[in-house]
Amino acid sequence: MQKYHQNDVKIIEKTPIREGFLSIYKLQLQHRLFAGEWSPVFEREVMDRGHAVVVLPYDPSNDALVVLEQFRVGALDTGASPWLLEFVAGMYDSHDETAEQVAHRELEEEAGLTTDSLHYALTYLSTPGGCTEKISIFIALVDSSKAARHAGLATENEDIRVHVLPFGDVVQLLEAGKINNAASVIGLQWLQLHKRQFEDL
Repeated sequence: MQKYHQNDVKIIEKTPIREGFLSIYKLQLQHRLFAGEWSPVFEREVMDRGHAVVVLPYDPSNDALVVLEQFRVGALDTGASPWLLEFVAGMYDSHDETAEQVAHRELEEEAGLTTDSLHYALTYLSTPGGCTEKISIFIALVDSSKAARHAGLATENEDIRVHVLPFGDVVQLLEAGKINNAASVIGLQWLQLHKRQFEDL
């Protein structure tokens, strides 16, 4: 359906503004217009923070989800608690790591769980107007009775409280605005739409 692709963009110059965990670059670029000609050269700043994987640990036997509670610095100015309710998530450690490998690693580190049944849900761009981050979401079928109570890596300053909650209770938290980060909202809504396919696995 889309008319244009990667070769319809010209990156004229890419200048680093800041490089680190969050890297910011200034781009001079132009792209094809829908009328066919090229746009004028213009500038955009873009943040590169790498890509991430999110895992929803779902226990079909008990119709329960494993939900994490942890501090997020980006939520400090919201007026609400910066300890968010969310699901397992983590960044790629290297370009050679697959999304599935990230999912298994983070599931164990953040929830103390393993799975033999990992299912791809979807991939989305979190804020493509100014950030390169791509997030892939998976559903992991787990035995929630084996979940840790506290988890996270001290070396990454993670302090995670682990909850096992009935699926319906988690949906109520979503509807009450208590689950308010994009990856968790998107993942949970996807699971609501497709939950039936996991109930008999």
